[in-house]
Amino acid sequence: MATSDKPILLDVNGLSVSFATDRGPVQAVRDVSFRVHEGEILSIVGESGSGKSVTLLSLLGLHDAKTARVDGAVSFKGKPILDLPASQMRSIRGKEIGLISQDPMTALTPVYTIGWQIAEQIRAHENISARAARLRAVELLGEVGLSNPGEAVDRYPHQLSGGMRQRAVIAMALSCNPALLVADEPTTALDVTVQAQVLDLLLRLRKDFGSAIILITHDMGVVAEVAEHVAVMYAGRIVERGDTDDVFARPLHPYTWGLMASIPPLTGTRLEKLRSIPGMPPTPDMIGKGCGFAPRCDFARSACAERPPLQRAGDQSALCVLDDEERPALRQAALPIEEMA
Repeated sequence: MATSDKPILLDVNGLSVSFATDRGPVQAVRDVSFRVHEGEILSIVGESGSGKSVTLLSLLGLHDAKTARVDGAVSFKGKPILDLPASQMRSIRGKEIGLISQDPMTALTPVYTIGWQIAEQIRAHENISARAARLRAVELLGEVGLSNPGEAVDRYPHQLSGGMRQRAVIAMALSCNPALLVADEPTTALDVTVQAQVLDLLLRLRKDFGSAIILITHDMGVVAEVAEHVAVMYAGRIVERGDTDDVFARPLHPYTWGLMASIPPLTGTRLEKLRSIPGMPPTPDMIGKGCGFAPRCDFARSACAERPPLQRAGDQSALCVLDDEERPALRQAALPIEEMA
C-alpha cells in the first residue's frame, strides 16, 4: 500500500505561532499546513531559525501558554489536540507521540541514570512495576544498539558519549511504542559514522514498530537518504513540499535550489568552494507579508513584496512568483542538474 493510501495520522492546518516580546507579539510560524500518514517519513528541512522546531514543539504543547499563542487546527488520529488540557496532552505526549530532542545532554536529567529516566516514562503511561519497567529499559537500550545494556542502564548521562546519549533518548522516545516519532535534528551533534548508525536505526525502528516519523533537519543529504516526503521551510512558512524524489529532481523554489547547491557533489570536478546562500535568515520581527526569501534571492522582483502565489507541478507545490515557463532556465543557472524525463 502506498503511503498516501494509508490513514492520516497527523493533520496540521493553518498553524501559526506568536511569542510575546517587549515590542509586542512576534509571529515565528505562519500558516503552516501538512499531513503525516501512518508509517510515513516526512522531513521538514531548512536553516536554523526557519521555524522547524517551533512548529513541532507547538504540536506537542510544549510552549509556555503565558508567552506563546498557537492558532490553527491540529488533529491526531482524527481528534483535535491543539486545545487539549495539559493533563490530556501529557497522556498523548510520550505514549502516542515520542520526541527525540535535538540535544540529548540537555534532554536527559544529569542526576538520574538513563535507565531510571526511561523506566519513569514507561511507568507514567503504563500500569507496570518498577522492576518490569527497568527490564523494559534494558531491553530498549539493547534494541537501539548500546553494547552491554545491563550495565549502561545504570550510567548517568555524563558517563556516555554523544552517540550513546542520543541512542538513550531514542530508547526513551520508543519506550511506549508511539504511533508518531518526532526527531528534532537527531544527528546534528554526531560524527558521520554515528549519524549513519542513527539514521539506520530510525529506519529499522520504523520497520519494526510501524511508527510514522517527522524528521527535522537542515541536512539535505539526510533528507535524500531517509525521507519519503519533504517540506522545505523558510521564515516561518513552508515554501515547498512534495515527494522527496520529485523535489530533488525538479525543485521549484529558489531557496530549495540554494540548499541543494550547497551539497558537495559526489562526481565530476571537485569544487574549490561550495556555493552558499548570501545573507542571513531574517528574524521573525523582520518578516513582512511578502516572500521572506526575497532579500536573499537572485531572482526577486517587485511582485515578491506581496504574498507569493502557490505554484503547483503535479503533487509538488511552492510559494513563489516564478511561473512554469521561466523556472527551468533559472533553476539551471542556479543549480545545474539533469532534468528527469
